[in-house]
Amino acid sequence: MKILVVLDPLASLKIYKDSSYAMMREADSRGHLLFTCGAENLRVKDGIVEAQATQLHFTGTQNGHDWYTQSDTAITALKDFDAVIMRKDPPFDQQYFYATQLFTLAEAQGAKLFNRGQALRDFNEKLAILKFPQFTAPTLVSQQESDIRAFLSEHGDIILKPLDGMGGTGIFRLTQADPNIGSIIETLTANGTQTIMAQRYIAAIKEGDKRILLIDGKPVDWCLARIPKTGETRGNLAAGGSGVARPLTARDREIAEALGPQLAAQGLLLVGLDVIGENLTEVNVTSPTCFAEITAQSGINVAALFIDALERHSAR
Repeated sequence: MKILVVLDPLASLKIYKDSSYAMMREADSRGHLLFTCGAENLRVKDGIVEAQATQLHFTGTQNGHDWYTQSDTAITALKDFDAVIMRKDPPFDQQYFYATQLFTLAEAQGAKLFNRGQALRDFNEKLAILKFPQFTAPTLVSQQESDIRAFLSEHGDIILKPLDGMGGTGIFRLTQADPNIGSIIETLTANGTQTIMAQRYIAAIKEGDKRILLIDGKPVDWCLARIPKTGETRGNLAAGGSGVARPLTARDREIAEALGPQLAAQGLLLVGLDVIGENLTEVNVTSPTCFAEITAQSGINVAALFIDALERHSAR
């Protein structure tokens, strides 16, 4: 297959843990041709969605930036690749939104996008949980300080988070005893002009914020519990959390098997569910991670499962 991966600069990847790197390595090991570009390298000319794409070659080393070389940059229509994988990290800003629109146009021209542009737009990673209220903790979405204060008064201990971040950026735990309630709310809502999410604090975060991977609607049998470091509320690895792979619990599997077929039907080949305790907290669709950690600790080759699914869908 001829595969295009749209992602952040290759030199920025931390290859010892990067899931995009893992999936590209697996594809390369099977003899597939790999090309990469940034979202800024997409364009439409004469009505056709194209990318200024460069072929990727692995060097065999896994140190520093010497793990790859590039060659043969060319303008190529997205429909001329067997698969296009969107792996650019959030934030889901206006430029990201434009890219998803180009993907939808490219699909109409015959391109195969993973995940689909329409699905990326439909599933905001925070708001998507509202589609599945049977699995969530009490949740509020608002930009009004009065709403957030009332929610805090009702539950006493809550989490506030922006709707477009990643890696735990901008997440606050707030209690009624906090002396900075007003300041935190004003900062996150930009003085009442930006909508945020509030959720009841889930004490089970101490046992880990579990990342459950869905590939083609089916859960990987092990998840990664991201455990907060001492003095920290967030379990995100980017915020210093430690990752411990664990088999799925009965509740994890219940959530995953309920959501999996629905998400796959929307064109989401790869999804990362975040579960704390018994509760679904996020549905990650932009560039789900944790391939390397789960593979290293469980022996499950997550990248192989993903490329298997990619090959099946590209052959259709």
